Amino acid sequence: MNGNRFAVALFGILVSVAIAALAFEFIAPLTVSVFLYYSTRRYHQALSRFRLPARIRAAIVMASLAVPLIFLVSYATVLMVVEARQFIEEYALVSVANDNFEWFGGITEIPEFTVQGLYDAYQSGDLAPFIDFATEHATFLTTLVSEFFLNVFIVVIVTYYLLIDGHRISRWLLRFDDEAIIREYLEAVDKELEAVLFGNLLNVLAISLIAIGSFSAYNAFVPAPAEVPYPALAGALTGIASLIPVVGMKIVYVPLVIISALPIVLGGDPTNLAYIAGLVVVAVVVVDTIPDLVLRPLLSGEETHVGLLMLAYTLGPVVLGFYGLFFAPILLVVGLTFANTALPRLLNGSVSEGPPASERGEHAGEQQ
Repeated sequence: MNGNRFAVALFGILVSVAIAALAFEFIAPLTVSVFLYYSTRRYHQALSRFRLPARIRAAIVMASLAVPLIFLVSYATVLMVVEARQFIEEYALVSVANDNFEWFGGITEIPEFTVQGLYDAYQSGDLAPFIDFATEHATFLTTLVSEFFLNVFIVVIVTYYLLIDGHRISRWLLRFDDEAIIREYLEAVDKELEAVLFGNLLNVLAISLIAIGSFSAYNAFVPAPAEVPYPALAGALTGIASLIPVVGMKIVYVPLVIISALPIVLGGDPTNLAYIAGLVVVAVVVVDTIPDLVLRPLLSGEETHVGLLMLAYTLGPVVLGFYGLFFAPILLVVGLTFANTALPRLLNGSVSEGPPASERGEHAGEQQ
């Protein structure tokens, strides 16, 4: 009997190691999937009031994320290409590119970013340098694109089925309960992850609306040369960048200020730079500082310390790369919840009852 149990245990260990190694290869998309699952689970549950099946609700949630994101990325890409073309033509940078980039191939005019414009450029041979450049780097570009779509596919599939079958995974884990320690810990982790990550989703939406309103209001009071280009797009990107505390939104509004000021510096009315200074104040104070001080504590979760959460978001990408932005806060919540729930019972056989109800109420009031 002991021999059979040893064989089963050994087989289980080997299978677990194989699954862990495979999961590690795709840790980035799996981490993003868990992040999205907890960010959208309340939304998925809220749709149940319309008596929709779980699969339909999951599809609605995924579409609600995918469609705006695809539109935003496509819109931003088109605008970036169009604006770059206008900037190159306005400041005669084609000759500069010919002098510094050998593969540019003596192009004298940037084609219009339309179907007809691109077709005419292809017919005339103006696209030949770009095609040759892409051909020379075909292996790298193919690998990059294929890996991107593979990761997106994994994120979509895993998030979709987590929304549908997440409760089944929870029930399976609770089968290994031992004196209620596992149950208490898993339920606490589940609740806190949902509170923290759903709060992040609300924070992104709130920052996006604040940024769009602030940039639009700024444009209403300044002359055309000092306006923020595409305030709705800039505001939406600012909201997404707010996932990274301290430096996140600066990734968007610092280049935005530079882009707004560049035409003035290169040949506009210098007095308009005063409006650019006003844009800096709006971006730093109204869009960045005030919402970060007010909203983030309200949306950071019930138990997780705001400072530790900000540190996790900041250091995660530095240590782990891109996926650390999603993995670090999840790891923080899992670790802190273990320290608050399971660890006391494991050490002394009991779990603290916590502060009296009156103190908990006062603590909640302080967080609000």
